[in-house]
Amino acid sequence: MAEQNLRTAAIAARTADAVPGSLQGSQAGVEVSRVLRNTYMLLGMTLGFSALMAMLAMALGAPYLGPIVTLIGFFALLFAVHKTANSSLGLVMVFALTGFMGFTLGPILGFYLSLANGPALVASALGSTAAAFVGLSAYALVSRKDFSFLSGFLVVGFFVILGSILASLIFDLSAFHGTISAAVVLFASAMILWQTSAIIHGGETNYILATVGLYVSIYNLFLSLLQLFGMAGDD
Repeated sequence: MAEQNLRTAAIAARTADAVPGSLQGSQAGVEVSRVLRNTYMLLGMTLGFSALMAMLAMALGAPYLGPIVTLIGFFALLFAVHKTANSSLGLVMVFALTGFMGFTLGPILGFYLSLANGPALVASALGSTAAAFVGLSAYALVSRKDFSFLSGFLVVGFFVILGSILASLIFDLSAFHGTISAAVVLFASAMILWQTSAIIHGGETNYILATVGLYVSIYNLFLSLLQLFGMAGDD
């Protein structure tokens, strides 16, 4: 009888230990779903706003701001987003950043659209970007694979690409534009996998920062594909 009571007590203890864990797991799942839902909702809004700003820039005939002004504006606004990410002001800064990037994209789109096959190039780049984002995101979501191992590659890749951009301001690297664009495509694709994985595994709990990470990846992916398609169309 005493032994049976001990077994009953042991089972009860294990059950009591399991309930809080299951509740925590359930709460974690709810939090991940919330971050994921808010991220994609905000991402859709920022992409739409960015497209509107690009059309406004084309309508106004705005000139290309150049890589230096673009980089300074981008990093300044990105810093502001990170500083305000935990407040309502963070949403304002996200739209400021994505609106600025959309405006800088306007003159570039205007140039490509002025080409004989420009509309087809833009449509191909846009369609390929959308397909790549949906495919990569779906793979990360369905497989539930942890892509945190890409962190080292992404850090190295970021500095290599940034160094190449800065070097192009001093040296003529036009012969390597195709290689650089291809490298950015790979980097942006890896970033999408890594960022999506970080959300679903609880490594990223701030949907504002998650949105910015995905937006920048999509922006760079589209621009690089547009450059690659443009070079292929010239052949």
